[in-house]
Amino acid sequence: MTSPDIAALLRESDLRVTRPRVAVLGAVHALPHASTDSLIEAVRVELPEVSHQAVYDSLQALTSAGLVRRIQPAGSVARYESRVGDNHHHLICRTCGSIADVDCAVGDTPCLAASTDHGFTIDEAEVIYWGTCPGCSTAVTA
Repeated sequence: MTSPDIAALLRESDLRVTRPRVAVLGAVHALPHASTDSLIEAVRVELPEVSHQAVYDSLQALTSAGLVRRIQPAGSVARYESRVGDNHHHLICRTCGSIADVDCAVGDTPCLAASTDHGFTIDEAEVIYWGTCPGCSTAVTA
């Protein structure tokens, strides 16, 4: 994947281009499924003086603008990803917590069609597949 023009993405979303926003959005693109703490560490490489609050505020603005997606699997801290605009899902390792993207299932997918919408306009289905990643599976059998 080529590196996106971060400033252009911010402008297209009617967000002010600030150094913290540029650094945070760049870090989210570089570190898929990163926690806030991981993003703070990454941003501080570029902007050592950035505060926790500036990163939190940037993540909130980026999420609200649809440039970033926030996920929070059960038992995990919030994670952020730059893959937005599609209805993809996630695989999560129960052992190490690694997360991988999974495209939406095709064909017969009865669990992704609600049996009733209760008047809601449904725009997304969230599916999380839990299991053990190849690295952890190998460690268990070794």
